[in-house]
Amino acid sequence: MNIPRILVAGLRGSSGKTLIALGIAAAWTQRGQRVAAYKKGPDYIDAAWLSVAAGAACRNLDLFLMSPETIVRSFAASARGADVAVIEGNRGLFDGLDAQGTCSTAELAKLLDCPVILAVDCTKSIRTVAAVVLGCQRLDPQVPLGGVILNQVAGPRHESVVRQAVAEVCGLPVLGAVPRLGEQLFPERHLGLVPPQEHDQVPRAIQQAAGAALRYIDLDALERIARQAPPLAAPGEGPAAEEGPKPAAVRIGVFRDAAFQFYYPENLEALVREGAQLVEVSPLGDRQLPEVDALYIGGGFPETAGLAVAENQPFLRSLRRAVEQGLPVYAECGGAVFLGESLVVEERHYPMAAVLPVVFAFGTKRLGHGYTILETVEQNPFFPVGATLRGHEFHYTYMQPSDRKDLVFAFRVRRGYAFDGQWDGLCRGNVLACYTHLHALGAESWAPSLVCAAAGFRSRRGTK
Repeated sequence: MNIPRILVAGLRGSSGKTLIALGIAAAWTQRGQRVAAYKKGPDYIDAAWLSVAAGAACRNLDLFLMSPETIVRSFAASARGADVAVIEGNRGLFDGLDAQGTCSTAELAKLLDCPVILAVDCTKSIRTVAAVVLGCQRLDPQVPLGGVILNQVAGPRHESVVRQAVAEVCGLPVLGAVPRLGEQLFPERHLGLVPPQEHDQVPRAIQQAAGAALRYIDLDALERIARQAPPLAAPGEGPAAEEGPKPAAVRIGVFRDAAFQFYYPENLEALVREGAQLVEVSPLGDRQLPEVDALYIGGGFPETAGLAVAENQPFLRSLRRAVEQGLPVYAECGGAVFLGESLVVEERHYPMAAVLPVVFAFGTKRLGHGYTILETVEQNPFFPVGATLRGHEFHYTYMQPSDRKDLVFAFRVRRGYAFDGQWDGLCRGNVLACYTHLHALGAESWAPSLVCAAAGFRSRRGTK
């Protein structure tokens, strides 16, 4: 398959590669090209911005969560019909799980045979920039480095000298030089960039990124490199793709608003493929829970909307009634916090759904950050005992110490922090609340299990 593609990588996190990737995707989209956008790693926020820039859902590619075959299949299927694919890396190019760079951006680039565009922060550096780029070339010559974009250049002279050094030392084309932008329209918060769902100037921010790319990056040369990517071996179709979606048989509610926004598009697609009709629900705006057969509560920022959630008591009461009647609920991270009795933020207590008999708090210290491995050790509504799950977590909230002896956790943590470094998956009746986020392409039983639980609930209550 001929898929023009590039991968924008950096030397570390917070080096400016997100702004550059956004700018390239937005600029190409404005020029009338169909852009398929991707984020390496389990990131929701950068992916949300890339979705806006490309005008289509950004997908995640992750070598820890998915098999190499699954990644190639997903990429090939979702990029079909696009004019060009833009992948944003994560962390530094070679940063992975260990000293060998396992699951790194470099490994993804090799898997997809994708030209890497290295975005380099040139702050207070000149020839050293060339030394760093040369080091990337020599550390693993199999990584297909296609060019360099200089970032944070101080002025024309600085740019000229760095360009000359990179050209002479590395022999790579310098495809652009982005100066320090005066106005910063992409503010950061504790989990990274402020998500577009909470940003009050999304069009202006995207236009700033696109304008920077149009002015400072040679997009034509970049496209030529993308088109030089070799054909990608066509992977076999997966069973789901062969079978096609099943007729909608159940209704699954999905929290979608400013407070709950972390969903992989593949997770939602997997539910639909298994026969679910998705119903968007907002605990901030809806006065009651609509009639659904199951509930999927993704992650987000309940700490930023604690008062609004707490004040919507009619919705919380309707949710509790549905759970008492046996409604299956699967919740992740912020969704788990929402299901607790209350959330403590800066000594203020905000009543939550009170489905789970625990209190959560928001702290200043990041407790969970990175990949997780869970072993299923207790009966729960969605996963068989003995199953091993891979996911990721990133949270500042935590469960306050509890003296209750009846708390049941479905998962033993083999890697990660989750609730307390030992356990994840607080289980109560038909409710399973986890700090771990799962990706449907890695946890293939998740969507069928949730739809099956929804069908069982629908049958028990006699819904036509």
